[in-house]
Amino acid sequence: MSTRPLSLDMVQAVMKRYRPGMMSWHYEHGLVLLACLKAGAQYPGSELAQEIPAWVQSMYSPVIHEDGSLEGYSLGEHNLDQINPGRALFSLFDQTGDVRWLCAIDTLMRQIRTQPRCRNGVFWHKEIYPWQIWLDGLYMAQPFRAQWALRTGYLKEFDDILGQMTTVSETLKDNRTGLLYHAYDESRGQRWSDPNTGLSPHFWSRSIGWYAMALLEVLEMAKEIPAIASKPIYNEVLKAFQDICLAVRNHQSSSGMWFQATDLPEAEGNYLETSASSMLAYCFLKGSRLGMLSSDFIASGMKALGDIKARYLSADLHLGSICTVAGLGGNPYRDGSLKYYFKEPVAQDDFKGVGPFIMACLEAELIDQ
Repeated sequence: MSTRPLSLDMVQAVMKRYRPGMMSWHYEHGLVLLACLKAGAQYPGSELAQEIPAWVQSMYSPVIHEDGSLEGYSLGEHNLDQINPGRALFSLFDQTGDVRWLCAIDTLMRQIRTQPRCRNGVFWHKEIYPWQIWLDGLYMAQPFRAQWALRTGYLKEFDDILGQMTTVSETLKDNRTGLLYHAYDESRGQRWSDPNTGLSPHFWSRSIGWYAMALLEVLEMAKEIPAIASKPIYNEVLKAFQDICLAVRNHQSSSGMWFQATDLPEAEGNYLETSASSMLAYCFLKGSRLGMLSSDFIASGMKALGDIKARYLSADLHLGSICTVAGLGGNPYRDGSLKYYFKEPVAQDDFKGVGPFIMACLEAELIDQ
């Protein structure tokens, strides 16, 4: 049995299964690579940590050209999902000094500058989903923007980042449960959108996880800047993070994990889902460590992580019960019904689960030290 922390064992498993040439410019690839970099940074003295930066660089190199253009990327798609893989580029530049990583960051910032917006000021999720806000989109774009703002010193960027977050919270929040719906259609043109509210019909736990992680990671960056942390809007976003953590904790299962459909554990076909549970465990543990949540969230986060390990982590470090995808609209049409959320494929080792699981493990290991 390995004597290393579980986070590093998971990173090694990813490195063995995921080789150079296998990466595409996709948000889940960027997510797991960022988690691996975080593990290396937390354990700089480990032998594996010495290998991680070069390995991550080898994954990115085939998909980023010398001029900063990206393989498989189109600015005209205005797809927020395509921003998230840029998170690791800041670290790659620090490690290598290679300006092509900066050129790629500039490519993504050109998309941010031209991204269409709803009338309420929030980015469209994609060009093909006009007038739509998806909770996922906050995580896909805003932490990257916050990193860019810190690097460039253009701190005014935080005004719009935090502003979009408060608008999303106000627009998609259900006042009865405190949970947020998966998506909102400002035009009311989609069949999945309520004609009165524009909201999708159900709460999807992973979308709530994306939302909570976005708030947490932007708050983490913003709190170090007195000029930003002293603004009333910072406290509004902090309260939104605290509110969603309180609300979602009310729907945590007795064993620890969260169900695919957050508030309907008894619904036929509902199941305990790993990616959402990992994201929320990460938010609870890190939020507590940073002083954004009360210390009693630690027990809830550790309980969720323990349940994932007991149910879905195999001895050879395969991670199961991960919903591969869930969206709305498109072709074939996804109607946002419970039947839809329950019928999408469930897989093991999907990066949308593995990345947050590594990050949750890292936080748990900080607590255990």
